[in-house]
Amino acid sequence: MKYAPVQNYINGQFVNASTDKALDVISPVDGTHLSTVPLSSSEDLANAVKAAKAAFPKWSKMPIKERVQVFFRYKYLLEKNLKELAALCTEENGKTYGESVAEIEKCIELTEFATSLPQLVTGEVLEVSKGVECRTEHVPLGVVASIVPFNFPAMVPNWTIPNAIALGNCMIIKPSEKVPLSCGRLAELLKEAGLPDGVLNIVHGDVDIVNAICDHPEIEAVSFVGSTKVAKIVYQRATHNYKRCLALGGAKNHLLVLPDAKEDMTAANVVASMSGCAGQRCMAASAMVGVGNIDHIINKIVTEAQKVVPGKNLGAVINKASKERIERYITEAEQQGAKVLVDGRKAIVDGKENGTYVGPTVIDYVKPDMAVAKEEIFGPVISIMRTNTLDEAIAIENSNPYGNAASVFTQNGGYARYVIEKASAGMIGVNVGVPVPREPFSFGGWNESKFGVGDITGKSSIEFWTKLKKSTTKWNPEAGINWMS
Repeated sequence: MKYAPVQNYINGQFVNASTDKALDVISPVDGTHLSTVPLSSSEDLANAVKAAKAAFPKWSKMPIKERVQVFFRYKYLLEKNLKELAALCTEENGKTYGESVAEIEKCIELTEFATSLPQLVTGEVLEVSKGVECRTEHVPLGVVASIVPFNFPAMVPNWTIPNAIALGNCMIIKPSEKVPLSCGRLAELLKEAGLPDGVLNIVHGDVDIVNAICDHPEIEAVSFVGSTKVAKIVYQRATHNYKRCLALGGAKNHLLVLPDAKEDMTAANVVASMSGCAGQRCMAASAMVGVGNIDHIINKIVTEAQKVVPGKNLGAVINKASKERIERYITEAEQQGAKVLVDGRKAIVDGKENGTYVGPTVIDYVKPDMAVAKEEIFGPVISIMRTNTLDEAIAIENSNPYGNAASVFTQNGGYARYVIEKASAGMIGVNVGVPVPREPFSFGGWNESKFGVGDITGKSSIEFWTKLKKSTTKWNPEAGINWMS
C-alpha cells in the first residue's frame, strides 16, 4: 500500500473513523494499491457537524473581506503545489497528467472567483420614504454539505468549498470512496492558508454517509454531483428533510454537425470532447448527429480518433467494472447493426497491464433507440446518428431526458442561433466541443441533468449558499408619515 490509510478530517485534525470497515483504493492507471478508505458511521458525521456548528458563529461573523483572505493564500498554495496535486489526481483517478494539470488550474480559477465575492454580495440599500431605509444582505446558512464524485477529485470539491465557505458557511465534504486522497490534501492546504479548525470537515464513506447527510437535522443545504439516478434520490431525501438541495446528475450531450462545418476544427473538437478525461465527465460528447452528407467529416473524425492512444494521451477509466460496462455498450450497438469505425475494446497498455483502459471508439449508423444513443456511457465513445434536416437533429437532442449540454458545428450564424434557441440544454456551444462556461458564468444543466434551483458555480451559487435578510429602519419620529412609512 503506497499511502497510509485515509482518515476523516474533523476540527482541523485527521482522525480515525469509528468503524473498522474500509475499502481498498486502487489506481486505475496500473492497478497499484494506493490506500484504504474508511466507511464512516453516522457517529463520525455527527462529530463533524458538531465541529462545524461550533466554528460557525465566529467564522460567519467575520467580515467577508477578511474571510476571503484565506482564499487568496489558498490560491497561491494551489499554484505552488500544482504539480504534486496533479500527480495525485492522475494516480487515483487515471486521467492523463495534462488533464490533471488542467483540473488544478480550474481549481485556481474557481478560487480566484471566490476572492471576488465581497464585490458581489454588497447587498442593497434605499431610502424608501423620508427617514425610512430598507436594506438587504446575504447571510450564510450555517452547516452545509457537499457530496462529490470520482471523475474530478479536486475540481468538483472546489466548485463548492471556496464559495460556500467564503460566504460564511461551515462545510462537511463527502468525497467519492474511489478517489479519497485529493480532498485530504486540499484540506491541508486550506489549513496552511489559515482556515480555522472546524470550518471544513471531511467524512469518508459510501451510501450510508450520503443518507446520513440528507437526514441530519443540523445540515442546512446539500450539493451533490453524480449520476441522475442517485441525484434524484439525494434531492428527494434532502428536500423531504426540509433542506436546500442542488443535485447535478448525468448527461447525454449531443453534437450537431452540419455539412458546412470546418472539417479539421470539427473533427478535433469532437474527438477531444468524447475522449477527454476518458469520457468520464458530464460535459463529454457521447452522441453526434450528422445533418445531410457529412462523410468527409466522419472520415476526419476517424483519423483524429486513431491518434488517441491509451496510456499516452488517453487515461484510464476508473475501474474494471466501468471498463466492462463501456465495452458491453459497444458490443450491443454492433450486434444491433451499428458500424464500429474505431474500436477501443480490449485495450491494454504495455507495462500497465493491470490498468483499466478503453480505447477511443467511434460508432456510425447508430439508431436513436439504441442504448448507446440514449444512455450515459461515461467512456471515450462517440455514437453517430444521421438525419436529413436540422429539425430532425434537434428533435433527437430534445427527446433525450438529459439536458446538460449541446453543441452545433456550422459556419452559418442563422443555423447556430436556431440551435441555441431550440436545443433543450442548459449549456450550448457553437463550434465548441465542451461548452463549459468560465467564471463568473455558472455551471448547470437542465431537465434530468439537474435537480434544484440555481447553479453550482459562479454568481448563481451565491443564492444557493446564502439567505437574504431584509431590514427596514426608521430613526426620525418627527418625519411625516405616509403609506410607505
